[in-house]
Amino acid sequence: MAERTGTTAPPARLGAQIRDTLGLFRSSGFGRRAALLVAALVGVIGLTAYMQIRLNAWNEPFYDALTRKDMAAFVAQLGVFAALAGVLLVLNVSQLWLDQTMKLTLRRGLFRALVRDWMAPGRALRLSRAGKIGENPDQRLQADVDQLADLSAALGIGLFQATLLLGSFIGVLWQKSEGFTLSFGGQSHEIPGFMVWCALFYAVAASWLSWRVGRPLVALRAEESAREAVLRFDLVRISEAAGRIALERGERAETSRIETSFAGVVGIVEAVILATANLTWVTAGYGWFTLVAPILVAAPFYFTSDMSIGELMMVAGAFTQVQGSLRWFVSNFAVIATWRATLFRVTSFHRAVLAVDRAEAAAEAAGPRIDRREDAGRIEIAGLHVVTPQVGVRLAPPEVIVGPGERVLLHGGSGSGKTLLFDTLAGLWTRAEGHIAMPPPDRVMYLPTRAYVPPGRLDLALCYPEPAERYGHDQMVAALDAVGLGHLSAALGESGRWDQLLGQSDKQCLVFARALLRCPDWLVMDDVLDQLDPEALTRIEALLQGRLARLGVLGIGDGATPSPVFGRVVQIVAEPGSARHGAGTAAP
Repeated sequence: MAERTGTTAPPARLGAQIRDTLGLFRSSGFGRRAALLVAALVGVIGLTAYMQIRLNAWNEPFYDALTRKDMAAFVAQLGVFAALAGVLLVLNVSQLWLDQTMKLTLRRGLFRALVRDWMAPGRALRLSRAGKIGENPDQRLQADVDQLADLSAALGIGLFQATLLLGSFIGVLWQKSEGFTLSFGGQSHEIPGFMVWCALFYAVAASWLSWRVGRPLVALRAEESAREAVLRFDLVRISEAAGRIALERGERAETSRIETSFAGVVGIVEAVILATANLTWVTAGYGWFTLVAPILVAAPFYFTSDMSIGELMMVAGAFTQVQGSLRWFVSNFAVIATWRATLFRVTSFHRAVLAVDRAEAAAEAAGPRIDRREDAGRIEIAGLHVVTPQVGVRLAPPEVIVGPGERVLLHGGSGSGKTLLFDTLAGLWTRAEGHIAMPPPDRVMYLPTRAYVPPGRLDLALCYPEPAERYGHDQMVAALDAVGLGHLSAALGESGRWDQLLGQSDKQCLVFARALLRCPDWLVMDDVLDQLDPEALTRIEALLQGRLARLGVLGIGDGATPSPVFGRVVQIVAEPGSARHGAGTAAP
């Protein structure tokens, strides 16, 4: 089932999807390694096919020895079998290792390329606003990429091996079909390659029937992946918000939500089970009949000629190999359906990732647009007007200039669009009118209402996004002491979910410690001071008036707690939203 997005239409044709995926993999830097693995696989599979021909030819002398009850020849042929089986065992192990390594290489390449495209500056945020295609990127990057790499390698290797075996054994089968005649109308007619045509007809008929019966599985598998992703997202969301849910006594409502998501999964899985069962009628029935089909086809030769049991078994083995190679499509139809569904999800996600920038640019061109530039010496806002269907935001006075070391508060009440204004200043929201001049990104820190503290080692969270090695241990300890988090100094090397272990006030203090390490020239804050408890607020205000006094600060807040930090206040003017600007576009 196709997913809809406001950014781009997903590729409709298989060829376009494969080209997109190959281009994505080539950009990852793993192309050379993949080429070497493919070359090794071709060599191993080719040698395996040759040894299987030798093993099939071994059937004739072995069964003839049994027919003659020739003990010496029987033992000799067992020795030949041991040698052939030993070589094939080595080849099988080698192919397994190469197969698994190829799957891992494909996954590494696709994952690296997708993550790099997805994590381009601002792109993940824009994609999250792009509609359904931007939901659950974790599913696309983890489960879908893993499955696509696994199935692509398995199907590609299987198809090549089947093709090679077909080419190897079809000649044997054609040769053994010589001399077969059919009598009708009082005349005898020789049919060259009779058993080859039988194998071809048998496999094509089964493949066509499998395609007809199993075709719905492609769409069903795609929808199953989408619904599984929704269920996993609901479970993760509830796990992360367990405390707030408990406070609201919302367990019953969340249980109902989860059961609804799970019911959607159950419904689609039941449809997949039914479609798979229908397909199994074809594949399983075909598999059972294949046990006797070679003997039935070769029986006329055996009963009307001097063909020995050994020759019969060799012909039956060649027939099995030929029709087995031809039935590759039948045996793998369900797998191919899953592969196509996964390929569609990965390529549609990648196309959306690449197209979201163009969509954003087109939206800006069609609607209001900010004149944005860099200015290392000051922050300047002039004639700014941000409008969404929900709220419009202006400043009074309309022109605001913040020089080095100045402290200005943009004051607005609840629902006045403070966070929308913050995102606009930070460049995360671009659909607005007016002029903005901001310092270079490496000289300004943006502090949102809810501080971001990544999981992992505390020293990495403190130095984020820089590596911890950039700063000395003593620097980090001093920064924590300055913001009142000195008790965490002993835990700098420890890993944990610090976003959950620390309270909101402590997380904001950690961000100010980060500012002490990075030494920016400017801070832009969204309701940050109001998130601090009284003791932490006193400490941070003293820090801003002391060690950080040289910083220019542009704060956004409701001014509920008057702060001596700001020397000037500018009012945020909220007004009803307008469809003229960004209709249909939700505020971030």
